[in-house]
Amino acid sequence: MRRPVALRLNAALATLAVAAATGVVLSMPEAASAAATGSATGYATQNGGTTGGAGGTTVRATTGTAIHTALCNRATSSTPITIQVEGTINHGNTAKVSGNSCNTAAGVIELKQISNVTLVGVGSGAVFDQLGIHIRESSNIIIQNVTVKNVKKSGSPTSNGGDAIGMESDVRNVWVDHTTLEASGGESEGYDGLFDMKDNTQYVTLSYSTLRNSGRGGLVGSSETELSNGYITYHHNLYENIDSRAPLLRGGIAHIYNNYYVKLNESGINSRAGARAKVDNNYFKDSKDVLGTFYTDAAGYWQVSGNTFDNVTWSAKGSENNPAGPDPKSNTTVSIPYSYSLDNASCVPAIVGATAGANKGLKVSDGSCSPTTPTPTPDPTDPTPDPTDPTEPGGTNLSIGAGSDGSSKASGSSYGNVRDGDMSTYWSPAGSTGSISIKWGTATSVSKVNIREASGSTGTIGSWRLVNGDTGAVLTSGTGAGAVTVPKTSLKKITFEITGSSGTPKVAEFETYAG
Repeated sequence: MRRPVALRLNAALATLAVAAATGVVLSMPEAASAAATGSATGYATQNGGTTGGAGGTTVRATTGTAIHTALCNRATSSTPITIQVEGTINHGNTAKVSGNSCNTAAGVIELKQISNVTLVGVGSGAVFDQLGIHIRESSNIIIQNVTVKNVKKSGSPTSNGGDAIGMESDVRNVWVDHTTLEASGGESEGYDGLFDMKDNTQYVTLSYSTLRNSGRGGLVGSSETELSNGYITYHHNLYENIDSRAPLLRGGIAHIYNNYYVKLNESGINSRAGARAKVDNNYFKDSKDVLGTFYTDAAGYWQVSGNTFDNVTWSAKGSENNPAGPDPKSNTTVSIPYSYSLDNASCVPAIVGATAGANKGLKVSDGSCSPTTPTPTPDPTDPTPDPTDPTEPGGTNLSIGAGSDGSSKASGSSYGNVRDGDMSTYWSPAGSTGSISIKWGTATSVSKVNIREASGSTGTIGSWRLVNGDTGAVLTSGTGAGAVTVPKTSLKKITFEITGSSGTPKVAEFETYAG
């Protein structure tokens, strides 16, 4: 029987639809389907909720440097943005980028002193290879549908202190969903935690994720006296082949439900230093000491209900070990402020197996042990909420008959060639970077742009910015030519600024549309 708890989380608390988000939509069918997302759950819905980059622009990134560039090209450090990531992100393609709206570093994805950001894997997938994601002094962050693997704190290369995803220093409202976090050993092999929170990190949810093959699953609080963290939800996650810290809790409150634990080799949920954990309808299999206070005499507490213990062994109690089993009983009560539904523990292995991890189609439980794909809720601020935005925008190309100018042009090319409707002619900058503009005599509303490269040069354009020529404001940024959507803006001049390329860019057409 399904356990009767509260109704499912009200989706209105944190509406998010990456595929229909206002802003750049790089028109790739697989990106639209992969970016479909539901809403935040658990403690991430509290304290004002977690919506990430909803309502802002959407850009595409295939390198770590491009991720940093997208953050740095925003108008402010809180301007909403969704960054769609595809491909392998590694040390070789992740450089520090500077700007007034970012604080980045080489060799790590740095989400520092910023807010209102979504990082989502799309297309064939996003893999952060030996490169960690570091969230510091930031709020309202969503990380979804990505794999982070083999991040080291010792050996070479190192990144993010060895944490796959690490949060510290006044972090608020983070939702990490449908991720795969994995290592290839423990501390002696150079690895640390997969999902760590410390130094005043609060209101975080980890959902539908896979954590595996690591000595340490993750912690909340860096020491027995560092007790400023809490309000963390873990649900529908797979912990597989983890030695300990699944998770380690120091102080604060955690809600841990409908997770599947397989092969916890030394210990599992380690509640200590006054932490209180509500542990509901989880399935523990082939594991040891899955719940209790371990390796300390600083007691922690738990409220248990509906869990299944399948081939679980328990140590004897000692001065620094207080296992909850072999017959776990509650020793505290925890009040949960949000609504949620519990799957029966008996179906947790099946439902978690079908939904947890990256590249699972973002499927979730329907609350009755069956996987389902959430339907995106269109952003009410999106003027074009259709996620199947065509590669070729419809309507009148406003560039034909307009004017144009730009930076120095290469010999044999012309500014006017980008607005003549002829794909056989093109403009090219004098070097590998430059800018080209479309301009009108009176203010013209633009919401879509299509940059079309000349034959033989497809894929040459790398990073770019789209700029309001009247004000200098960056409308959006990204990598690669194609069709993009921006919030409808009335302007007399719009500029496509190429900031990086793999050769000599050739822009055959700079098309503009009202939407």
